[in-house]
Amino acid sequence: MVANRGPDGARRVTNAALCSAARRLRHVFLRDMVLNASIGVYPREHTALQRVRINVDLAVEDETAQRGQMVGPDELRRVVDYAAIANRIRALVAEGHVRLVETLAERIAQSCMLDGRVRTARVRVEKLDVFHDAVSAGVEVERRRTKSAVGRQLAR
Repeated sequence: MVANRGPDGARRVTNAALCSAARRLRHVFLRDMVLNASIGVYPREHTALQRVRINVDLAVEDETAQRGQMVGPDELRRVVDYAAIANRIRALVAEGHVRLVETLAERIAQSCMLDGRVRTARVRVEKLDVFHDAVSAGVEVERRRTKSAVGRQLAR
């Protein structure tokens, strides 16, 4: 585990294993995306949008390293497109009210795992304006593709 501080001064813990030459993984990430979301269990949260900050970390199969190459073709199709990830997150948030930050984080992780090259998705969702004496409150979830799921993906 590696600890560092974000732009807001909050301590963040990340796992360096998301990027691994030995496991031929690259780390694709999306940092500090702030969106207005309809989220929360309380009645007052059903009528007003709240700011949420979303961070995504993906461990992605590095096809270039798997082929024993240092540099692959300069083509978007060979990598996980973080713009597509960001657009899917925007669409999920725009779908409508979600009661729990956990549910939103799980839905985002699930959408990231749609790309068969993603082995691990770690998603953090934070409500930014919940408490006057705290920067944020939220959750972080991690989803991993099982070896059997990877085998099914390869069999297709």
